Amino acid sequence: MNLTAYQQDVLQEVVNIGVGRAAGVLDEMLCTHIRLQIPCIKILLPDQLKDKLEERLDGERVSAVGLGFRGSFAGNAQLVFPTDSASMLVAILTGEEPGSPDLDSVKIGTLSEVGNIVLNGVMGSISNVFEQRLDYSLPSYKEGTVDNLWPSSDFAPHATILLAQTHFTLEQLEISGDIILIFNVGSFDALIKAIDSAVEEAL
Repeated sequence: MNLTAYQQDVLQEVVNIGVGRAAGVLDEMLCTHIRLQIPCIKILLPDQLKDKLEERLDGERVSAVGLGFRGSFAGNAQLVFPTDSASMLVAILTGEEPGSPDLDSVKIGTLSEVGNIVLNGVMGSISNVFEQRLDYSLPSYKEGTVDNLWPSSDFAPHATILLAQTHFTLEQLEISGDIILIFNVGSFDALIKAIDSAVEEAL
């Protein structure tokens, strides 16, 4: 699906608002400044998502936190890190040394909490700005390769995917990750209608 330049700008701004809120919560958790930057968003089909992630990750294992949503829109939101970036983020959050056995034992819980904060920030922003009701599932954690985590059979043929590449910058370290919003068939159309309605009301 092609967006108009204005629709793209509105969606970009709403995602940025959500990421900014999440950054504020993470600031308090870490007692240090953290910057989450969303450089751009892309609208993709399922096959394009796999190609984009494989190109970006080059066969690396990844850690992914997923959060289902339903209501005015339905689908699944995911926060995805290369495994090295995930381990570095957990080490910073927990104070454990990278590579230590204790790090693996707290990794799932820590990343699930971070994913919950970031994804709720983004989806909450979409819900609030466009005045749409959404309910969320509990966060779930997965680790593996792109092929293992996103098999073609998991996607509806005409699902629409919003990919936002992000960077976490804290304590002079830059950690890369991706926010992936997978909209069920028809749900992305509903989101675009909500964007258009919000724009018309603002004029």
